[in-house]
Amino acid sequence: MKPRLTGLWRNPDFLRLWAGETISVFGSLVGRTALPFTAILVLDASPLQVALLMAADIVAGLLFGLLAGVWVDRLPRRPIMIAADIGRAGLLASIPAAYALDALSLEQLYVVAFFMGTLTIFFDVAYLSYLPSLVERGEILEGNSKMAASWSVAEVGAFSSAGWLVQLLTAPVAVLVDAVSFLFSALFVGAIRRPERPPVPEAEREGVRREIAAGVRTIAHDPVLRAVAASDMIAHFSFRMFGAVFLLYVTRGLGFEPGVLGLTFAVGGVSSLVGALFAARAARRFGIGPAMVLGVLMMGGSMLFVPAARDASLLALSFLVAQQALGDGFYTIFDINQVSLRQAITPEAVLGRVNAGIHFGVLAAMLLGALCGGALGEVIGLRATLAVASGFMMIAGAWLMVSPVWAMRRSPAQAAAPAEA
Repeated sequence: MKPRLTGLWRNPDFLRLWAGETISVFGSLVGRTALPFTAILVLDASPLQVALLMAADIVAGLLFGLLAGVWVDRLPRRPIMIAADIGRAGLLASIPAAYALDALSLEQLYVVAFFMGTLTIFFDVAYLSYLPSLVERGEILEGNSKMAASWSVAEVGAFSSAGWLVQLLTAPVAVLVDAVSFLFSALFVGAIRRPERPPVPEAEREGVRREIAAGVRTIAHDPVLRAVAASDMIAHFSFRMFGAVFLLYVTRGLGFEPGVLGLTFAVGGVSSLVGALFAARAARRFGIGPAMVLGVLMMGGSMLFVPAARDASLLALSFLVAQQALGDGFYTIFDINQVSLRQAITPEAVLGRVNAGIHFGVLAAMLLGALCGGALGEVIGLRATLAVASGFMMIAGAWLMVSPVWAMRRSPAQAAAPAEA
């Protein structure tokens, strides 16, 4: 007897989006590893130059992020996602092409990162606003959990292979994997058949500034959205400060090879998968607010394992593995629940602008975090900068604890979901 498919397994359009995103995320994680390695290993970049590379895509998001929210609320969202995928594939393909011609430079990496950031902000805002239109309200948490679970599986495969791809094929060639993945994402998103709402008629548009302001007011006037946005900003400030010096610390400071690091990162993918599978259960067991707080605080604590590592010994490697195993899963619980919460409580008409507004704030925090990480890395040292970044992650959790989110036990999406047997 065949098992009966239930939930979103019976939604073919969601499955197409899910498949495209899984492939794209696999490539993106390879590219995320390969791009800074290209700067470090091929072009001998300094800590500040690596930080500037990480900041280039963020600057693009800051320039165009709020405008992206207006476009996403005015226009059909699927074509925006397809165009962004195709554009990103072309940009990334230019890196191995320039490397083959011995013409690759840091300036090109900065330009690619900037335009990648521009297209990514449009894709991300469109995707976050598009998913709720493909599923029922009570299925939002399930949809985000399934997406996060497949992203985690992709993370295991990507990070376990990315380091070896960099080591064996060179970092610029590894970037090509990311380019191809975006083409697959565009094909799957293009295969979705569910009709979208028509574009907002010009007569109903209020002007870009007023529409942006409406999205910002929605965040500012809702205490839950306001708290989630602030916590998300602080967490990403911490991540970028941490990331600005992490690779330099573990490669130059500790002496680990890229292949070993790739396997270490894969542990984080397994941990994230576990977190994705238990995100909804954690929200039901502890309440959505406490589950989110626990996720952020555990992530912050796990980050201290990295500066505790002192060399390329087995003990130091176990510290790096411990950070990935403990932190990634708990942070995934926070992330799935906070995204599902804001998708469920935000009116559909302003969902694009709310997502863009929060994303804009997150990007601003990431830019500041990357620059602070690069600067602090050169002033107080790489190890101390990693410890400071951990402290900011703890502050993100504390922010939620003093907000209305802490008292929340169920989100509207949970309330609308069918009860489990």
